[in-house]
Amino acid sequence: MRHSFFLSILGIFLFFSCDIPKENADLLVINANIYTVDTDFSKASAFAIKDDKFVAVGTTEDILSKYTAVQTINASDKTILPGLIDGHCHFFGLGQNLQVVDLVGTTSYDEVLERVSAFAKAKPSTTFLRGRGWDQNDWEIKEFPTKEKLDALFPEIPVALERVDGHAYLVNQKALDLAGITNTTEVAGGEIVMQDGNITGVLVDRPQELVDAVMPKASRSQNIASLKGAQEVCFSYGLTTVNDAGLNKDIIDMIDSLQVSGDLKMRVYAMISNNSENLNHYLSIGKVKTDYLNVRSVKVYGDGALGSRGAALKEPYSDKDGHFGAMITPVAEIQNLSKRIAEAGYQMNTHAIGDSANVVVLRAYKEALKNIEDPRWKVEHAQVVSQEDFEYFTTKILPSVQPTHATSDMYWAEDRVGASRIKGAYAFKDLLQKSGRVILGTDFPVEHVSPFYTFYAAVARKDLKDYPEGGYRMENALSREETLKGMTIWAAYSNFEEQEKGSIEVGKFADFVIMDKDIMSVPENEIPLLTVKATYVGGEKVYERE
Repeated sequence: MRHSFFLSILGIFLFFSCDIPKENADLLVINANIYTVDTDFSKASAFAIKDDKFVAVGTTEDILSKYTAVQTINASDKTILPGLIDGHCHFFGLGQNLQVVDLVGTTSYDEVLERVSAFAKAKPSTTFLRGRGWDQNDWEIKEFPTKEKLDALFPEIPVALERVDGHAYLVNQKALDLAGITNTTEVAGGEIVMQDGNITGVLVDRPQELVDAVMPKASRSQNIASLKGAQEVCFSYGLTTVNDAGLNKDIIDMIDSLQVSGDLKMRVYAMISNNSENLNHYLSIGKVKTDYLNVRSVKVYGDGALGSRGAALKEPYSDKDGHFGAMITPVAEIQNLSKRIAEAGYQMNTHAIGDSANVVVLRAYKEALKNIEDPRWKVEHAQVVSQEDFEYFTTKILPSVQPTHATSDMYWAEDRVGASRIKGAYAFKDLLQKSGRVILGTDFPVEHVSPFYTFYAAVARKDLKDYPEGGYRMENALSREETLKGMTIWAAYSNFEEQEKGSIEVGKFADFVIMDKDIMSVPENEIPLLTVKATYVGGEKVYERE
């Protein structure tokens, strides 16, 4: 009798347990190969999403037993990653570049001229010709071009052609005249390149601003088109957050309004450009934070670029006697800025390429941060660092690097700095060991948008031509796990956003990427060829490969 009673109770329990209602979700993803990038770097096969966040992560069996949803995606063992974060790029600049002459990949000055001429014919109403992407280091004659041929082709229309790194212009005489630049013009923080006492047309760093001042300003509709165009490109590569390294208030306001209206779904970590208008406004009102926009940092330029010999070095360039490069922002100003930014509770992110610029920035950071517990200030690029200066990098001072710079520059970088200094250049592993984290980005449009090129350059230390055999200075290669963290959770941490993105975990935004292959296991040489099948932001599909 007692035995029958317990069997009856058990039957009732099983009956009701089978009918326990499932929780409703907006989207289920099952049968996937998911890299969560959580603290344990654990894997899962399914997750559930509701109200733009992950509400459960686990096995397919567990998720299906607990949740039901209007939409379920069977990933069929496809690899899923957290939404990728570009730790340093120029998102708005990419969009602007889509509207000017594309000079990337040109192999000679004559090819540059051909592309500019073709663009001018295709758009005869253009009143100021602009282009970007040339790099004399990719040409047979590895010297700066001069303006004579530009003058002959375009005597009446101003032309400004930006070097790939953004740190030099080639302009014609019409542009020089508009900008008021003559043989006697002097500008601190850069160089007006001269030859036999005459202007060549090449302007390095600060003198570029004189030309910028006379360029036609883009209309609101053109700027909106730039932002939307950049978003379309970035989503196709699985990027769901971009760190835009230098924006003005008007563009930040535009980004915010487009995000509010739903026209821009890209999450943007906006570093404000270092000028009085931006500083006076943002440092006084404090941090600006929404689900899509984060404004709490200042982008400062320490020096120029190595490719244009504008990077500030402690000793002269190995390939140019007596030339040290130059600081764009004077030392005293960097010191004063660091104190002001620290007092405002903002983050300072400073472009530093040469070893001299790096130590100036690192010393200023150390002084400004001595009483601040968790600042997460960043050195953007940290490209050439003296061996004795690596000690400045700590959990307070983080390196934000771009691996494809190493594989683009390796053909000529040692010529610039010599065999001794190159040991501290593009030293990603050394930087990681000092700071505990390394933030990875592309610096697009200086480099290609693809985060898979970044991944390949970090892990294999090779360019897309599979050069060099065995990899470039492999002692500073990163592991695949370190690399994925650098473009997800570590990048989110550097933005003070690790609690809301950077990994596939309960409570975080449902930003994720479905890949065609497993980035963690494919042969190295297949990494640059990887493609994104679909990109999701907050559980919404924003891109799907046709």
